[in-house]
Amino acid sequence: MVEKAALSFSGGKDSCLALYYLQKQGIQVACLLTTVWKASGDTVAHNEKRERVLYQADRLGIPVHFIETDFHTYTNDFVFMLGRMKEQYGVDGAAFGDIYLEGHRKWGEQVAQKAGVEVVYPLWRGQVEALALLREFVETGFTAEIVKADSEKLPASWVGRWIDDSFIDDILKYEDVCPMGESGEYHS
Repeated sequence: MVEKAALSFSGGKDSCLALYYLQKQGIQVACLLTTVWKASGDTVAHNEKRERVLYQADRLGIPVHFIETDFHTYTNDFVFMLGRMKEQYGVDGAAFGDIYLEGHRKWGEQVAQKAGVEVVYPLWRGQVEALALLREFVETGFTAEIVKADSEKLPASWVGRWIDDSFIDDILKYEDVCPMGESGEYHS
């Protein structure tokens, strides 16, 4: 079993909830790993400035390490950084906040294997359980703001909106949208 992990951290609700679950399981999160584009320095997941993630990491009291990357070297850069975290912090696991997309899971498993650590998916469950997970996020007292919305699936006006009970009621009106935004319908 993993005792100390590096958490892939976008700063969004999934990675924050994954951190919460890891801590509940007694797994020490030694560091956060955030991918950023070499060209712009913005985060890969949400195109946010590093400062937002730095602020979150500071509030959490967990060091964050940025992985500068591009499309061509993404996997190798992630594996390299995991290896460094293994040496620097003694991590024996890599944790990811994915919920049910099998392709994401397989990628994380491959990356962890190449880096010589175990993989942990604390939020992993069936797609039908996504709504319950979103409700748990809100009921537990987490707060998150929508920073990006896929305008083909949700109104662009949702950017800036907070995830709360009203958000849950509204997102359920969209049949082809995962309540947790697992397929990129929105990001927080």
